[in-house]
Amino acid sequence: MKCRHCGTEVTYLLVDLGAAPPSNAYLTNLALRRPEKYFPLRVLVCEACWLVQAEAYSRAAELFNEEYAYFSSFSTGWLDHAKRYVDDMSARFNLSKSSTIAEIAANDGYLLQYAQAKNIPCYGIEPTASTANAARQKGIEIIQDFLTAKLARELSDQGRTADLVVANNVLAHVPEINDFSMACRLLLKPNGVLTCEFPHLMNLIEQRQFDTVYHEHFSYLSFGTVNRIFLAHGLTIFDVEEIAMHGGSLRVYAQREDTGTHKIEHRVDEMLTSEKLSGMMSLDFYRGFQEHAEKVKNDFVGFLIEKKQAGKLVVGYGAAAKGNTLLNFAGVKSDLISYVVDRNPHKQGKFMPGSRIPIVGEECLKSDKPAYVVIFPWNLREEIISQLDYLKPYQTKFVTAVPKLEVS
Repeated sequence: MKCRHCGTEVTYLLVDLGAAPPSNAYLTNLALRRPEKYFPLRVLVCEACWLVQAEAYSRAAELFNEEYAYFSSFSTGWLDHAKRYVDDMSARFNLSKSSTIAEIAANDGYLLQYAQAKNIPCYGIEPTASTANAARQKGIEIIQDFLTAKLARELSDQGRTADLVVANNVLAHVPEINDFSMACRLLLKPNGVLTCEFPHLMNLIEQRQFDTVYHEHFSYLSFGTVNRIFLAHGLTIFDVEEIAMHGGSLRVYAQREDTGTHKIEHRVDEMLTSEKLSGMMSLDFYRGFQEHAEKVKNDFVGFLIEKKQAGKLVVGYGAAAKGNTLLNFAGVKSDLISYVVDRNPHKQGKFMPGSRIPIVGEECLKSDKPAYVVIFPWNLREEIISQLDYLKPYQTKFVTAVPKLEVS
């Protein structure tokens, strides 16, 4: 395998999670009668540029298709984060009615709705029909396509460059990271700003967050590697922030290398130094990840078998990609977890890919009063426990499996 950024032969295996269907390929009743398409789920480390990357057995168009069921607006915490983001960026970069915001992977309009409320002109680029249509219903203009350098040139020629290009939680999802970076630069006005948010590889490795590995994530990113990739395509990072989302993420701010005017903040050098001191440019940093994933799997399966034998009802909460990675790696089916609750009506009535566990609405929790609820999106643990406060009188316990088994 060749590195997607630098072209070096990549051989060091970080983790092998077996084979699984795409994590957002939820099944209908009809689809249950058909075989599923499984892809190997293996992640390797490039020892030249330190881009951590999945082997690409599937194409982006297969993963982000018309049946894509991830809608950002069903997490109140995520909506709050999006609103704060728009407020902060508007204030920091003096965005107004004469500005333009372009969001890549705009999903269902979860973020641009707040720009719209401020009367800031905006549009989104979103390839999946389901979420694009949801955004359009909010009155948001959507270009239904994948962002490529070709599309960015066309938009630039049409005078549709932006003062702020938002690429939050998409950089890890693009297979052609060089072309994507070039496209982002082409979308920027001369003094425009690009922001990217992505889970920080340092946290993923140090906290053993192996369930954030899934097919939709082609790359697992450090600050130093993103900085190197952006520089290669005419982008300069001038600031970086650590944020709590997705178990610990980075928000980077970039500008065009040729025309950008923002001063490079001290946090850029501080983050580069922090990663260097952590040992991220050494294979020793990545060793032991496979063994830890296998321990989590074994502990989780052991817990489920024990509760099954004790006659306890165990259900899941959050039909998230994280959960699908864990369930398929562990080989868990509906005999151990009866169903998974999700607030997203687009997922209800379907089944988890691979494990084929049914996805139901929250009313099942209220009627069944389960003994244990496994929270798959552990990064939303506190939000979910608060939402399910009505289960406390029934002594329901909440479980997370990653980075280690916890029951409370």
